Amino acid sequence: MTPRSTARRLTLLLTLALSAPLPVFAQTAGSPAAPARTAPSSHGASSSQAAAAQTSPAKAASSPVAPSPATPSQQAARSPAASPQPDPAPAYSGPAYDIEIVIFRANVALGQPENWAAETTAGATVAGGETASGSGPVGKLLTILPASSYRLTYYASRLRSSGTYQPVAHAAWVQTASAWGTHTGFNLQSLGIDVPGLTGVIYLERGQFLHLGMSLNYTMQDPPPGLNAPPGTTFVMNETRRVRFYQRNYYDHPAFGVIALVTPARGSRPPGR
Repeated sequence: MTPRSTARRLTLLLTLALSAPLPVFAQTAGSPAAPARTAPSSHGASSSQAAAAQTSPAKAASSPVAPSPATPSQQAARSPAASPQPDPAPAYSGPAYDIEIVIFRANVALGQPENWAAETTAGATVAGGETASGSGPVGKLLTILPASSYRLTYYASRLRSSGTYQPVAHAAWVQTASAWGTHTGFNLQSLGIDVPGLTGVIYLERGQFLHLGMSLNYTMQDPPPGLNAPPGTTFVMNETRRVRFYQRNYYDHPAFGVIALVTPARGSRPPGR
């Protein structure tokens, strides 16, 4: 082979090498051959789908996948069973008190004759209405207590056996206190007291101390003798006083009176202390 023929062969090999595709030209010794490029398959797989199939597992794991929306039946199956709702809390605030009263009338005159026609009718505000004086929370009537819960039964019997007095009403209930100065309470009918001619309001107020008050009107067709009161006279009791737990309180009037007892709603000590 002459030098000119050798140079001609080298020029031909160099031309062929430069014109070859880059992947083939860049392969090193011992590396596998690059896969041949094939045409799309008859199943219609696109080149983008082929590229997605070659995505590395790490990249695929890091890519979030939106969950498919669950059907209402599947959501109901996944949600926990509804637990029963607790009973609503009582619709009042503050401590509760047991109040018990015995209302009695006199069979004989307990005072000097007066001009009863000059008395004015007692008035107070029923709970739920506008307060008569002052402002603040209004007490709530929680429940009426049965006769088996009475603590003044002994004293009612003593009044009846005396001959001087006649019990006309005995009731007990549980309530919260109104603010001091509101004079807002509960009428006798709402407390279970229904006596002909007897009307009024009883109220419990709490300021620095606890006070029990009452505004009562008692119209008697047969007033106690000796009071110089004609039939149909309306006697008025309008009184408020400080009360202490387990102590009997007396509200006096020449024609009728009241014995009252106030205790904590869950008190366990006997009355009179």
